[in-house]
Amino acid sequence: MQKPNLIISATLVVGAVLGIGAATAADLPARTYTKAPTMVAAVYDWSGFYIGANGGWGSSRKCWDINANNPGVGPFIGQAEGCHDATGGAAGGQVGYRWQSSAWVFGVEAQGDWANLRGSSISALNPGAIDQTKVSAFGLFTGQVGYAWNNTLFYLKGGAAVTSDRYDHFFTAGNVFVNGGNENRWGGVIGVGLEYGFTPNWSAAVEYDHMFMGDRIVDFRSALGTITDQDRIRQNVDLITVRLNYRFGGGGPVVARY
Repeated sequence: MQKPNLIISATLVVGAVLGIGAATAADLPARTYTKAPTMVAAVYDWSGFYIGANGGWGSSRKCWDINANNPGVGPFIGQAEGCHDATGGAAGGQVGYRWQSSAWVFGVEAQGDWANLRGSSISALNPGAIDQTKVSAFGLFTGQVGYAWNNTLFYLKGGAAVTSDRYDHFFTAGNVFVNGGNENRWGGVIGVGLEYGFTPNWSAAVEYDHMFMGDRIVDFRSALGTITDQDRIRQNVDLITVRLNYRFGGGGPVVARY
């Protein structure tokens, strides 16, 4: 009878197969599980020195009054001559520094522009005379505070402003010069802007500024240099500019750490 021998043989074969499988499994490295890397966002860095250029359009509101000290004006003392807007283009540059704390951005800036804001009106007191105004330049010295959404920055600014002004009287007939005056006028400015960083170092912005230049007494001189007239002139300026800035340093965006 060979059945017992067959059973024993089959048992030995199964045992050998199971032993080989166990040994092979023991030689395999343990399975390891790796965690997928955490996604992080690149945060735009607004910190650093920057320099840029700007250009745009401005309007200066001028209102003229005969000054109380005006020589020889008689019954016209203290009366209004009228108002007009001096409008035109402006172009220049700016330099500044910003530093960022979380999403808040703080900065200081100086801006200087050449301008060609011109306007005139016929005097309400003397229809034979023209009051003419020109703003040839202005400067802004401001502090900034803003809030950044990554590479988009909304900011407010405020500080001091200075304008270079020219005033002239002409006769209506023939546009003949009567007298004129110059001044550099200091005042205040507030503004608001929206800036977008389109590369790690380059950004573009649109900005609106309003200058509060107050009123001043201006001496008008004849062609011979003699003071022949005085006017009290009130002035405000509205300015809209497009700006392009280059920020030094940084080398690229900062990676947020979570």
